[in-house]
Amino acid sequence: MNAADVTISEVGPRDGLQNTKHFMPSAAKKAWISAEAAAGVHQIEVCSFVPAKLIPQFVDAAEVLAHANAIPGLTPVVLVPNFKGCERALAAGARRLTVPISVSEAHSMSNVRKTTAQAIEDFVRMADLVRSQARAERPQLVGACSTAFGCSLQGVVAENDVLRVALALREAGADAISLADTVGYANPEQVKRLFRKVRKALGEDFDIEAHFHNTRGLGLANALAAYEVGVRNFDSTLGGLGGCPWAPGASGNVVTEDLVFMFESMGVRTGIDIGKLIDVRNTVFAALPDAELYGHISKAGLPKGFQPLSQTA
Repeated sequence: MNAADVTISEVGPRDGLQNTKHFMPSAAKKAWISAEAAAGVHQIEVCSFVPAKLIPQFVDAAEVLAHANAIPGLTPVVLVPNFKGCERALAAGARRLTVPISVSEAHSMSNVRKTTAQAIEDFVRMADLVRSQARAERPQLVGACSTAFGCSLQGVVAENDVLRVALALREAGADAISLADTVGYANPEQVKRLFRKVRKALGEDFDIEAHFHNTRGLGLANALAAYEVGVRNFDSTLGGLGGCPWAPGASGNVVTEDLVFMFESMGVRTGIDIGKLIDVRNTVFAALPDAELYGHISKAGLPKGFQPLSQTA
């Protein structure tokens, strides 16, 4: 299989499951992660190290991460909302940490009960903790600028505020920065403008990633816009599972199957076998019978004569 041109990071086992009504059994989570890895998805956000009393879905976070760490060729990602979560994730063997920082003050206060400045201070502590690890065991640290394109609580989020937060996270020690459309407010022109500004501020060689929701149907259009201005790492969820508790009517994240199909049909290699990926969708969600799933390619099927660039053995 040829090297991928873009990295599709599946975030369903974390972002997708955090708002589901029913607990997905640990065995089903492990089967999901293993099946997507076998389909060629080499980066998967597998859990969140949050208190189980807040999100019971992740009571098995350490167990699920241990399973993911044992899969050859897979980079497991975990979300950590605070310093305590960072400590737990490191103790469990995390290799890549994502720390969300809300650019919107209103969202930050509602989500973590801290101002954005206080959340950045916590990130600095987490970055110091990560750097204190032995070099061979030191995980990657991603700073995610949540609500970068707007907020359902605050409304408009100033682009200069996004730049300020992104710069602060880079200076604190982030290995990469993600711009997240947490509530699905972004449009393609805005996406191009903001990614260009952030790239100019952080430097052309700094890794900037994209996390889009499909709340208003623009997820794929926004992903394409980000690709056109140089972004090569995208988050998505199988079946478009997910959403945000602060986004009423949210329909979830960009659909992994549709995102893979879009890129592959454009001649952009994802490294993912789309046929196997659709099979994963059709089997994994037996464990979530009440979950509302989205996506087009899994329902309409692949076009006649379509030749995918990426297929696994």
